[in-house]
Amino acid sequence: MRIRIVGAGAMGRGIAQWAVTGGHTVELCDVRPEAVTAAVDFVRSMLDRAVEKGRMEAGDSAAALDRLVPLDDPWAPGPGVGLVVEAVREDLGTKAEVFAELEAALPASTVFATNTSSLSVTRIASSLRDPGRLAGLHFFNPVPLMRIVEVVPGAATRPEIPPALTALVESCGHRAVTVADAPGFLVNHAGRGLVTEALALLEESVSDPAGIDRIARDVLGLRMGPFALMDLTGLDVTAAVIDSIWQGFRHEDRLRPSSLTPNRVTAGLHGRKTGRGWFAYGPDAPAPAPEPPVTGDADRTVFVAGEDGEALRAALGAAGATVGSGFAPSADAVVLVPVWGTTVAAAVASLGLPADRTFGVDPLPPAGRRRVLAVTPAADPAAARDARAVLARTADGGEPFAVSVVRDTAGSVAQRLLASVVSVATSIAERSLAAPADIDVAVTTGLGYPVGPLAWGDRVGAGRMLELQRALHATTGDPRYRPTRWLTERAQLGLRLTDPGTSPDACLQD
Repeated sequence: MRIRIVGAGAMGRGIAQWAVTGGHTVELCDVRPEAVTAAVDFVRSMLDRAVEKGRMEAGDSAAALDRLVPLDDPWAPGPGVGLVVEAVREDLGTKAEVFAELEAALPASTVFATNTSSLSVTRIASSLRDPGRLAGLHFFNPVPLMRIVEVVPGAATRPEIPPALTALVESCGHRAVTVADAPGFLVNHAGRGLVTEALALLEESVSDPAGIDRIARDVLGLRMGPFALMDLTGLDVTAAVIDSIWQGFRHEDRLRPSSLTPNRVTAGLHGRKTGRGWFAYGPDAPAPAPEPPVTGDADRTVFVAGEDGEALRAALGAAGATVGSGFAPSADAVVLVPVWGTTVAAAVASLGLPADRTFGVDPLPPAGRRRVLAVTPAADPAAARDARAVLARTADGGEPFAVSVVRDTAGSVAQRLLASVVSVATSIAERSLAAPADIDVAVTTGLGYPVGPLAWGDRVGAGRMLELQRALHATTGDPRYRPTRWLTERAQLGLRLTDPGTSPDACLQD
């Protein structure tokens, strides 16, 4: 196919490299001729690097480069152009102008695609005489490495266009997922679960950014914590996406923005690109502060309370800790309560536990060697240090557990992050914005999560996730935690969260 790419910036040149490598002829153009020259040089250097690293044969690289055609005039006639991919700046007026020029220059058979990441595909198409010829084709940067593309039909897009775009994408080695024309599409929408909840935890002083990031990495297994991720993306970009998706879904509670971001954006604390965000960057930036050493008495007797305590009791016993028995703690024991969606304070009140020496422990199995200790305002600091030392113990003389100390909150840190990630994904599935399998593959590829959010919920169990969501909702009274219908039904029916289930239409067909 002959493809014209309008816009030779970072996205345009990446799409060009991907397309010529996939065997297509690409006309690359921009209103700035120097941008086209720079983009061609960039593609050449990327192809040369692929040859040097043995990922591509020299002949294939040369053939791909021959298929890259610099074009002086973006609006030149193109009778053989089958597809145009627009990759200009994120501005509705600019994109409308580009497509108006292209509609005048190219035949009616040419399919138009916009690489918008945040604008409505339907609104962009509405400026055309024939809005049915346009769809969204949302690539991620860097295009050759991010092997996922969102195919987004607008309200008027002709039905044959999305399957054709899907076939094109997958013939070039990327995965295509079909997504409704809704705010944030799929990946950006799904990504709000992690960052909005991390910001909520910070607002409540549950922990600091470094502490939340450690838990996200070492307990949930994320490659990057939410605050480091915001610094990498740029807080100005992240905050704008959060606001636009929240507004687009008419102030949906589970997508609610944080009060922390506007002042930080105004102050220029955008992250890596400004040298300072949630963390400091650059050659003069101070080294991250180390975690405080474990200093308590690891031999102090510990009593594990609550219905979810058996696994922790067994683990501490295997590590050589002195674990108290019976139905009540001894006078000198520190008390550990695994909490699931509730608070340590509630456990103290309901179980009659000593407030000064009772602490919460997250029962989620950690992906790494980290446990989380939750302290209430009534805690004795010396008892907290001893509880931390006990939790650091490990069996067979292995590497000790790191132990994060956080403020008592419903569900603790990792549970709240996971609950939000799963909740937003089940909301996407519930609204039929994307198929369950597409949700998981897009999020793992686009966001780098260790497992898709629906499959992640299935690992915990739909019933257990529903219990968590209900407990968070009941404990906090915050509607952001109300369970989705998708989660509730599947827990009640014994279905997996990844199961699309039976639709009414399926019952009308033989």
